[in-house]
Amino acid sequence: MSKVSVLVVDDAVFIRDLIKKGLRNYFPGIQVDEAVNGLKAQQMLTTQSFDLILCDWEMPEMSGLELLSWFRQQPQFKSIPFIMVTSRGDKENVVQAIQSGVTDYIGKPFTQEQLTSKVTKALTRSGRFAALAASAPNKMLSTGVANDSLSVLTGGGQKSAAPTGLPAPAAPASAPAATPARVAAPSAAPTAIAATPAAAQGASSATPRGQGQARLRLSNGEFACVIKALSLKDALLVVKRGETLPQILDNAVLDLEQGDEAEVARLNAYVHSISALEARPDSEWIQVACRFVDSDPKKLDYLSRLIARGTTQRHFSPSA
Repeated sequence: MSKVSVLVVDDAVFIRDLIKKGLRNYFPGIQVDEAVNGLKAQQMLTTQSFDLILCDWEMPEMSGLELLSWFRQQPQFKSIPFIMVTSRGDKENVVQAIQSGVTDYIGKPFTQEQLTSKVTKALTRSGRFAALAASAPNKMLSTGVANDSLSVLTGGGQKSAAPTGLPAPAAPASAPAATPARVAAPSAAPTAIAATPAAAQGASSATPRGQGQARLRLSNGEFACVIKALSLKDALLVVKRGETLPQILDNAVLDLEQGDEAEVARLNAYVHSISALEARPDSEWIQVACRFVDSDPKKLDYLSRLIARGTTQRHFSPSA
C-alpha cells in the first residue's frame, strides 16, 4: 500500500517545521514535503501526487487562495483534501475559502491537537487514514501528539493514545504557566512605538485601539497588549498577567491595527522570551518578546511604514 503524502505550503520556515515535525511525531508512517509559497507548490503538484494539502493563505508570488482556486480547477485534484492554515479567521475570509473549494480550516495560532485532529478527519473522509495506520500500526498505537511548540520542535512532550476513527475537533488546551525568564533584547535595535498605560489597563475587556496597541493571539488564548518596541524582526510587548502565561516557542499571531486608515496586519511569530516587567515576583505586567517568521514583502512593507510613524520612544510604566 502506498505511503500517505502531505504537502505543507507556507512562506514561514518556523510554521513549516512546526507542522512537519508535529505530523511526523503523531503519524510515523507519513511522508511530508514542503513548499515556500503557492507558486512552488503549483510546480510540485504538476509532477508529484499528494493525499493532502496544508496551505497558508498569505504568501508572496501566489497566495493560498490562488493556489486553492487553481487546484480545484484540475480534474485530478477534485477529491484531494485541501486545508487552509491561516490567521485569517474572520467570516468573510472563511466564506471566500469555502466558495473556492477548501476542505477545512485551521486558524493560527493552533495547538498540535487541533492540527492532528483536522488531518485525521480529512484523511478519514478521503479514505487514506487506513493506509496511514497500516504503514506503522505499532507506532500509531504508542505515539501521541506533543501539546506545545517546544515539545514538537525538540521531539519531546507527553504522549497520548492516537485517535481511532473520526475525532471531534479538539478544543484549545490550557497551557501550563511558564516560568518567567529574563527577556533578551530584540536582535535588531527596535524603533519604539509610543505606549499608553491607561490603554493597557483597560485592555482585558476590549481590543485596544490606537498607536502602540495590538492583540496577541496564542494557542491558549488572546492578550490585549501594548507595543513597547518594534522592529522588522521582532516586537517587545507588555501584557497583563493572567491565569495562563505564554509559552516559550509557542506559535503566535500579532494583530496590528494602526494609522488613520485602520490598516490591519496579521504577523505570524513565535514567543522568544518572557519576563516580569518589574523586579518583583508579584508583578502585574509581563514583557513578551516575539520573533516574526513571515517573509511576505507586503507584511514587511507594512511594518516599515508602521515603524516610520513612531517618532518618540517612551518606556511603559505600570504605575504612571
